[in-house]
Amino acid sequence: MATDQNKFQAIISHCKEYGFIFQSSEIYDGLSAVYDYGQYGAELKKNVRDYWWKSMTQMHENIVGIDSAIFMHPTIWKASGHVDNFSDPMIDNKDSKKRYRVDHLIEGYADTLPEAEKTALIQQMEELLKGNDYPGLKKLIEDNKIKCAVSGTVNWTDVREFNLMFSTQMGSVAEDANEIYLRPETAQGIFVNFLNVQKTGRMKIPFGIAQVGKAFRNEIVARQFVFRMREFEQMEMQFFIRPGTEDEWYAYWKEERMKWHKSLGLDPARLQYHDHAKLAFYAKAAVDIEYEFPIGFKEVEGIHSRTDHDLKQHQQYSGKKMQYFDTEINQNYIPYVIETSIGLDRCCLMVLSEAYEEQDLGTPEKPDSRVVLKFPAKLAPIKLAVFPLTKKDGLPELAKELMADCKKSFYCYYEEKDSIGKRYRRQDAIGTPFCVTIDHQTKEDGTVTVRYRDSMEQERIPLASVKEMVMKKILE
Repeated sequence: MATDQNKFQAIISHCKEYGFIFQSSEIYDGLSAVYDYGQYGAELKKNVRDYWWKSMTQMHENIVGIDSAIFMHPTIWKASGHVDNFSDPMIDNKDSKKRYRVDHLIEGYADTLPEAEKTALIQQMEELLKGNDYPGLKKLIEDNKIKCAVSGTVNWTDVREFNLMFSTQMGSVAEDANEIYLRPETAQGIFVNFLNVQKTGRMKIPFGIAQVGKAFRNEIVARQFVFRMREFEQMEMQFFIRPGTEDEWYAYWKEERMKWHKSLGLDPARLQYHDHAKLAFYAKAAVDIEYEFPIGFKEVEGIHSRTDHDLKQHQQYSGKKMQYFDTEINQNYIPYVIETSIGLDRCCLMVLSEAYEEQDLGTPEKPDSRVVLKFPAKLAPIKLAVFPLTKKDGLPELAKELMADCKKSFYCYYEEKDSIGKRYRRQDAIGTPFCVTIDHQTKEDGTVTVRYRDSMEQERIPLASVKEMVMKKILE
């Protein structure tokens, strides 16, 4: 697995410099694994979110969207298994007081070994994790003399569970307050609203419920920029089906979701399926769609065949029937579920990683380079930049007329400062696909110069056709 840490660091720096992603609370030295989206990052994130939402709801007649609350009844998390099982094994170094997730600690050490030894060590670890053998995991760490990166010692505590849910109190008086949780996933909000949506929408199985929303996990080691965060956003869809049809629907959604990723303009060679070696006890099948980030192949989306586990659990804990009456077969049953779950922040990082390119354009005599973000037009934060060649002769007025016509349909940017070349470079760095220059010839024949980001080619086109050209590219 090839990694390019230099490129990854360059992307992080670029995101900061050009207003995509900032460290949260940066003026107070930051908050670990929490990030803010800047003006262009927020626009990119919105475009990815909207594209997913449209592809799920607008393009499927049998999928609808909801927006459930972050706070939910605490028994929901008991029913879902999160209270008892949503934890990672962790270990602390007694000297540095640094806490590690056990699998990350062992995997980090394994990456330094020859391939055969690495594979053997990972297999040992997976077997121990599968059996929840925590003394065995500690022994594995000690036998391999795996050191703490900070203290350089092997002075470890026992391995123990660490629940990843954030908890808080709800109530006006501390003594009477109930402990509730910040949701660690958005799926349960869909399951508990299954009957509400089915009945009010008169939905017939098979049908899906989609949702985009914030989730919160108190990760032991949150790292790798926005890839693993404590506050993040998920885009999930639960597809309710008749028992016995789960294999065909699992295959359908596995293929459908891969098509969606390719439609983001991603190189198919950087996408792969990764079947889960270890399944949850209730799951029939599970696969990840992985993308090759500069830090290697990592999970972006999971597709899971979850049987009727979730609805059955909520029926048991709530005492309310979670059944569907299927008129086609004249039968009551608890539906099975196929889940598609994608991290919006990871998806944005994936799009940024694919788009980021450093280009050497110069010659030995005349060095020149640029950093460009080659976003598909539909995802680019700004679609069109409008430049009057000079600040006089009525050119800014013509440029602002074009802006007024276009900004109702898509995001535009106006700039009249600096040379045209410098303006182009700034727009390349934020991924604007089209720049239009209004010059003196525009006043004579009504044409403008359009400059294409990826090829840097320029051509004259009628001013009146600019909006239509950009709209056509956005809809591709």
